[in-house]
Amino acid sequence: MGQLFEALSPRHVAFIEAQKIYFVGTAAAEGSVNLSPKGGDSLRILGPNTLAWLNLTGSGNESAAHVLQHPRMTVMFCAFEGASLILRAYGRARVLHQGDPEWPSLLALFPPSVAARQLFLLEIDKVQASCGMSVPLFDYQGDREDLANWSIRQGREGIEAYWRKKNQRSLDGLESEILARSGLQADD
Repeated sequence: MGQLFEALSPRHVAFIEAQKIYFVGTAAAEGSVNLSPKGGDSLRILGPNTLAWLNLTGSGNESAAHVLQHPRMTVMFCAFEGASLILRAYGRARVLHQGDPEWPSLLALFPPSVAARQLFLLEIDKVQASCGMSVPLFDYQGDREDLANWSIRQGREGIEAYWRKKNQRSLDGLESEILARSGLQADD
């Protein structure tokens, strides 16, 4: 049933571009495995072996902390409508913050958001397509605006204060480097 590929094909790209949600999996060598749902206009295919996704401010910062420890990442897409398919892109990721040189050019690929926290670049070494025949059908009703509205209310200063309070360490105590790599000082 499953098929392996060395890169994303045009068919894979078309499938990914039609999806409204995707899932990101990361893990350090020890501790919790993280699986995060992502939505909105937050993913770009930069080539057959490269994905970029914009990480918006949220309650945890597991992906960044994990990638700094162990750069493996899986991004998964599921068909919730139409023909069944699960597509996984496996590879090594890099986390970029606003202080990194590539930040401005990559951030420009996405809609502006005060909540922009990190960008991830996934260098894909393997793609797996599998049937997905047991994935249920769902109807897309629209994107949630809750995070965008919350972020706008916080403003840039509020977002940075949130990073200081909630986003410096993972659940397992791993450093995310968000303050140093974003050019921010820690509160004393």
